Amino acid sequence: MNVYDSNRIFDSVKKIGFIKTDKHDDANCYILNTCHIRDKAKEKVYHEVGRVKKLYKKKNKPIMIVAGCVAQAENQEMLKREPYIDIVIGPQSYHKINQLIKNFTEKKKKEETDFDTIEKFEYFDKIKNSSSKISSFLTIQEGCDKFCHFCVVPFTRGPEYSRPFRKIMSEAEELIKNGVKEITLVGQNVNAYSYEENSKVYKISDLLNELEKYSELDRIRYTTSHPRDMTDDLIDCYSTNKKLMPFIHLPIQSGSNKILKLMNRKHTVEEYLNIYEKLKKIDSKIEFSSDFIISYPGETDKDFEDTINLIKKIKFINSYSFIFSPRPGTKAADLKLIDNEISKDRLIKVQKILFSHQLEMNKSFENKSIDILVENKMKEQNKLFGRNMYLNSVIFEGDEKNIGKIIKVKIANCNQNSLFGEVVNNNMRAA
Repeated sequence: MNVYDSNRIFDSVKKIGFIKTDKHDDANCYILNTCHIRDKAKEKVYHEVGRVKKLYKKKNKPIMIVAGCVAQAENQEMLKREPYIDIVIGPQSYHKINQLIKNFTEKKKKEETDFDTIEKFEYFDKIKNSSSKISSFLTIQEGCDKFCHFCVVPFTRGPEYSRPFRKIMSEAEELIKNGVKEITLVGQNVNAYSYEENSKVYKISDLLNELEKYSELDRIRYTTSHPRDMTDDLIDCYSTNKKLMPFIHLPIQSGSNKILKLMNRKHTVEEYLNIYEKLKKIDSKIEFSSDFIISYPGETDKDFEDTINLIKKIKFINSYSFIFSPRPGTKAADLKLIDNEISKDRLIKVQKILFSHQLEMNKSFENKSIDILVENKMKEQNKLFGRNMYLNSVIFEGDEKNIGKIIKVKIANCNQNSLFGEVVNNNMRAA
């Protein structure tokens, strides 16, 4: 989401004459786009601001803007704590960034954190999306109404809002014209997408099926999903949609029903497994990744073992796991924490199993030729970078003319995070 937002912020500030620069000496505006989902995010922002201060210690100070969810959560406090910050702007106010910059004076710091979601999207619908990366994100939905007790999203992104179907498709067409070959639909609760127009309710399945019609587009993905919104029409897409990748990021957070209830997740382990089994029945090649919160308040050894058992059963191929960290303003913020040493031990155990499944999956590709969508040339190496259907990073030597194409790459070896191989000669197709 923040990658998409950052691109759109740039599309906006271009209208008032700004261009991107990699040279610090040239910058007269510096924007930090922040995320508040994990612990210590706030302190990382202040650390980064401190780094920027050092860069410009003996130079002209740029306008210092902090954007995103930390900005939304901290608002005026950021301006009080760190005078170097000039503008604080939340994610639902990005349509106001041009005016904030144009009207900026050093004597008048500004905070803009209103929830103007509809106005924001109406503003950006009038600005072409300039992204021309081979694989690009496209926001279809923002906010969340689930109110999981550990999650700050409803307070930083607001209630669920689904963009108009035609506006999304118009932006998708613009991306395709720019040369994009893979589109990932994004939202805090992306599969809750629901937009009604002329008595028809459009769901994410309608978007996926409409995107499939574009011959220039090769791959479609979406993230992040909630188990409660994995409806049958979405599941059915995996049997009919030829461009929808067989890889699903579907966070469960815990393998214990007791903990899921304490988290207010609104789904059970059994319901999650039912989704898993439905999808595997449609296509055995479909694989899953997930999120896990370890040592959520109240988690016993048995609850933790339930999580381990679920992980062993599904064999998630790429997951995120963190020790519970209280987020201010959430219902879980003041709950009694589990002993830190116990939590660390549990995290080590979980990650050891998750990483073993990840490596096992990667090794299964060795000595095989697989389809890779080539995304770019790596800056620090004279090699190409691409991804397979499961989002695995693939690094190999090749001709830059293959960027934007799906080619066959024979995998020679791997590590936990990446696959390494070589192009299979005379065995490629244009994207």
